[in-house]
Amino acid sequence: MTLEQLMEILGGQLAQGDPRREIRAVNAVAQAGAEDLVFAEDAAAAAEALDCAAGAVVLKAGLLMADSGRAASIAVVEDRQPRLWFARAAKLLAPPLPVEGVHPAAVLGAGVELGAGVTIAACAVVGAGAAIGAGTRIEAGAVVGAGVRIGENCRIYPRVVIYPGATLGHRVVVHAGAVLGADGFGYVRDAATGVYTQFPQQGALVVEDDVEIGANTTIDRGALAETRIRRGVKFDNLVHVGHNCDLGEDAILVALTGVSGSSTIGRGAVLAGQVGIGDHVRVGPGVILGGQAGVFSGKSVTNDGLKPGTVHWGTPARPLPQVLREQATLARLAKRPKGRERGA
Repeated sequence: MTLEQLMEILGGQLAQGDPRREIRAVNAVAQAGAEDLVFAEDAAAAAEALDCAAGAVVLKAGLLMADSGRAASIAVVEDRQPRLWFARAAKLLAPPLPVEGVHPAAVLGAGVELGAGVTIAACAVVGAGAAIGAGTRIEAGAVVGAGVRIGENCRIYPRVVIYPGATLGHRVVVHAGAVLGADGFGYVRDAATGVYTQFPQQGALVVEDDVEIGANTTIDRGALAETRIRRGVKFDNLVHVGHNCDLGEDAILVALTGVSGSSTIGRGAVLAGQVGIGDHVRVGPGVILGGQAGVFSGKSVTNDGLKPGTVHWGTPARPLPQVLREQATLARLAKRPKGRERGA
């Protein structure tokens, strides 16, 4: 694509260079060539980018430095969010994957519906009555259960298992080893004998558009209702979500996070690594939970009365400034002479 074509889609202003310059890929500054795009977000990075061998750079307005070694020969696009512009350009420049059809070693059940341009790789299994949308790829060894609905332009990586009855929207990416729609962990204990009986796990799992699910992540189906993952949620690897949860749009869940059943995560919330969420918890919109934070069952964490971007940390999770004050107080108490501790 030319820079002009990229800017027609992504916006930005051409500050320098030929809009007809051909760009074929994105790259790191140290490895870029004449048909590559790089980016810079600050003055130091801009100085390096403007002096590299790339064909074009996207940077914030005001960072163009005319006295750079080869600044006059590199095309410059200015945008308010150069990293975002760069990431979106990368998607546009990525070569499309080949359409390979159904491999002879794949297994399709009765009544499977396949849209145009679907690829089903070797040893993949698609259960009876499933529907796969146009342009979707089911990679080697994946298992798609009976009645599953998968939208258009999705990619299901090797060894993914999608249990019967789950629904995935458009442009969903599920990385290797993920398990979607398994039974939730719900049991009823007989008080007399101590024996556990499984509570019915017959609800649905609904994954909306533009969700990406990391490797070896597990998301349980609802018990009697549904588990819903709303548009744009992004999962790192090794995340677990229990039954009946509702994850709001554009939420982020980082590696080793666990969300217990019947919890609600608000739109745009961020759950950092190893965050633990008890059952029936409410995490409000935009809440940021720092690494290893914990929220007890039945509790709520919100940004009410706090500055935007406040991080919640610790167990129980509370605003980071409060945690730091508490730790400072404990440190001062620990340094007090022993006599003063006894009131001497």
